[in-house]
Amino acid sequence: MAVEFGELADAPVEGGGSVLGMLDGSDVSVVLRGGVQTRSRTWDFVRWFTDAWMGCPLRVEDGCTEAELAAAEADLGFQLPAALREGFELFGRRDDLTRQQDPLVRPSGLYVDEALSGVLVFRRENQDCACWGIPLDEIEQDDPPVVVESQEGWLPFFDRMSLAWVELVLSESLFGADSLYDACELPDTLVSNLQARYARVDLPDHPMWASKDDSPVRWYAAPGRLVRRDGIEDQSWIHARGRTPADLETIRAELPGPWVC
Repeated sequence: MAVEFGELADAPVEGGGSVLGMLDGSDVSVVLRGGVQTRSRTWDFVRWFTDAWMGCPLRVEDGCTEAELAAAEADLGFQLPAALREGFELFGRRDDLTRQQDPLVRPSGLYVDEALSGVLVFRRENQDCACWGIPLDEIEQDDPPVVVESQEGWLPFFDRMSLAWVELVLSESLFGADSLYDACELPDTLVSNLQARYARVDLPDHPMWASKDDSPVRWYAAPGRLVRRDGIEDQSWIHARGRTPADLETIRAELPGPWVC
């Protein structure tokens, strides 16, 4: 079903609900075709992904409460940007989407790092080697830019928090997939296979915190298959998730590299 993501966000659905749920198939590249231009489209994507890929639609109880967020704001001394607050309200308690590898900080754990005249940290690498945050200079924007701490210092990550939410959900669900996840160092000879069989997901290039050699990060997808490629140099690493075990086996067959699992 070839539908532009922009059309999905605007199309009416009789009886209410999100038209994303009506998509036939599970291709992330189709749903994100055209990019994510607004916060509302980010939330539509998360709802679709949670249902189509995770098999467990969002519930009211998956979001953080107003009391939790108000308490965090009181401790910080300022209001959270709309894009950050709305994400917490929608799925801030869904650990399968947010806390598998490099977890989302809970509202009570939000804090300000002194770097760059202050950075509000909302996500941390699982061994505290990196973190993601919003510069305080930009904190009053509804959808502010995000930076990531790396070995080279703080780097621009995305120019909008709403894009960072999409990446967070994709990455955290990718690494938390257990038997649905695998990784390999992709031989150069197989790069053409990746580009021929998988569509590039319409997210901007973004840095991998570990090293310049692992950057930029790019995403690829096909129905039921999701691949993250870290870096574009020779022997770049790819991380893969299938929606089902059979989908993961298809990825391994189409990209027959030295898979870890």
